[in-house]
Amino acid sequence: MLGRMMQMPLLISSLLRHAVRWHGDSEIVSRLVEGGIARTTWTQLGERACQLAHVLNDWGVQRGDRVGTLAWNNQRHVETYFAVSASGAVCHTINPRLFPDQIVWIINDAEDTHVFFDLSFVKLVEQIAPRCPSVKSWIAYTDSEHMPVMTPQALCYETLIAGRQTEFDWPQLDENEASSLCYTSGTTGNPKGVLYSHRSTVLHAYCVCLPDTMSVSAADCVLPVVPMFHVNAWGTPYAIALTGAKLVLPGPALDGPSLASLMADEGVTLTAGVPTVWLGLLKHLKEAGQKLPALQRVVIGGAAAPPAMIRQFAEMGITVRHAWGMTEMSPLGTVCTLKTKHTDMSSEAREAVLLKQGRPIFGVDLKIVDAEGRELPRDGKAFGDLMVRGPWILESYFKGAGGDVLQDGWFATGDVSTIDPDGYMGITDRSKDVIKSGGEWISSIDLENHAMAHPAVAEAAAIGVRHPKWDERPILVVVKKPGADLTRDMLLEFMRDKIAKWWMPDDVVFVEDLPHTATGKLSKKDLRERLRDYALPGV
Repeated sequence: MLGRMMQMPLLISSLLRHAVRWHGDSEIVSRLVEGGIARTTWTQLGERACQLAHVLNDWGVQRGDRVGTLAWNNQRHVETYFAVSASGAVCHTINPRLFPDQIVWIINDAEDTHVFFDLSFVKLVEQIAPRCPSVKSWIAYTDSEHMPVMTPQALCYETLIAGRQTEFDWPQLDENEASSLCYTSGTTGNPKGVLYSHRSTVLHAYCVCLPDTMSVSAADCVLPVVPMFHVNAWGTPYAIALTGAKLVLPGPALDGPSLASLMADEGVTLTAGVPTVWLGLLKHLKEAGQKLPALQRVVIGGAAAPPAMIRQFAEMGITVRHAWGMTEMSPLGTVCTLKTKHTDMSSEAREAVLLKQGRPIFGVDLKIVDAEGRELPRDGKAFGDLMVRGPWILESYFKGAGGDVLQDGWFATGDVSTIDPDGYMGITDRSKDVIKSGGEWISSIDLENHAMAHPAVAEAAAIGVRHPKWDERPILVVVKKPGADLTRDMLLEFMRDKIAKWWMPDDVVFVEDLPHTATGKLSKKDLRERLRDYALPGV
């Protein structure tokens, strides 16, 4: 017997309709590339998204056509998110931090028909446009006053939508149709495209709002620092449309002083981003003696948050929520929040839990397996390859890149992790970064966290280097805080009683900076290349 419920597909257009109808006066604040702050509401943004949809319709953009963006987090970018997807096309967010050759490859592989871009990327567009034959037009996110003279000639966004109708009859789509496209970072081989559906996106937005996830509500003021070109800013634009929270968009200014002033001025209660951004914010807050009294929660993903960072936020009354996911997972998979049983624990025991990546949110199932694919126990000790499945997790890459990527219905994440009896998952390494010494695994993330706890360490990375007896041994690569006095022996002594003796790094290498990927993650591939001529002392 079938349930007698209305058949209403889960569509991105339904999110926009809901935002306009039920919290149309909720504010959206944007820092513009041209300078200054723009303020709008969901009612006005909805009208502008309709105007843009008319432009796309006049251009003959068809269902399934890819429309690209090269842009920061701003109002016009949000309008494009909704106009493109709701009209049936696919919003393809492109990471402008990639090398030009990579961007050209991605645009050509996606066969983008039009590309919208911020003025920050005028020179980039001039460089790549002649090499992107599928792109019929390049549209600058600006008004006629700030429109640059370009070769090839670009179109002006504000001029295009001016005077268009502010209502649009959004098509009734199949909820399983593609809504958006994001490419992986391509650390091995060419990047691969991940197509999200309307259904997966709306379901993911629901889970972003759950109390044990980001806990987004209409009472919040949310500033996503994670870029909209990186996995849809972890789904926050859709979550804001769903709830009616105030949305603050930082534009290109992601330095500590710029973020701090925007957060203070707008009363931001929730923010999300990668650890490298928070290092800059915390440094500024300390030097300026500034506080952010409105800020309640910081969601940290993309890389492990060092214990020292969690403590610094806690000292200001700000809760850190560790999160983990992947481009292939839309991206959220786990979020770390404490259970009732943890209230009676010591602060040290609670911190040990908070350092983990957390429990799976509804919609994500996970397990760890050994090299033969056998599931390992959830005892918090067994290390295994992390596998996931769920309704917003990739089944296959765009155009079938990489072939069949599932193993008995599970997606292999490439992470090595543990799962404890309470369901808390802890990443110990990427499978390609794992340090294996004498046949035993050493967690590079644990080594990095302990090193980062030293007050003189700004940033640290642990990598394995070849050893004739042990196969590999760990070393630490460290960036010192400005003016700090720190030696190899001082740091190793600091770590001596915190880790197993055989985990102790064989050396500490001090550097001016560490390499990061285009999404702000530490790039151990590039770090190993930098240190390709390094040899362990005495070996």
